[in-house]
Amino acid sequence: MDKIRKTDAEWRALLTPEQYRVTRQGGTECAFTGALWNDHHDGVYHCVCCGLPLFDARTKFESGTGWPSFFDPASNEAVASREDLSHGMRRVEVLCARCDAHLGHVFPDGPKPSGLRYCINSAALELKARP
Repeated sequence: MDKIRKTDAEWRALLTPEQYRVTRQGGTECAFTGALWNDHHDGVYHCVCCGLPLFDARTKFESGTGWPSFFDPASNEAVASREDLSHGMRRVEVLCARCDAHLGHVFPDGPKPSGLRYCINSAALELKARP
């Protein structure tokens, strides 16, 4: 997959201040405040920065955490991960594989079949209705 690279100024012009803070600076939304945490529409969640399909609404579940949670990405190629040691914790950060946008974190406490919980910021996602 070809990477999308933009300058800081280009990202700032493309994104809202909240989207920029979350996706380009590794921020997070407060629990239960994001637009999509309690959304139940069908469709596909895309990266707000580059439009890559990231998660299917069919894999979304109620985790009780206050963030949109999924048990699988749209494809194995859609997301990347890396170790995150910030805030005195050891976590696995989830990134868009195409533009390196910070999406959230993945935890090993999700439902079957994967057993994973992709805890993703609403500000990093755009829900598009299924065609």
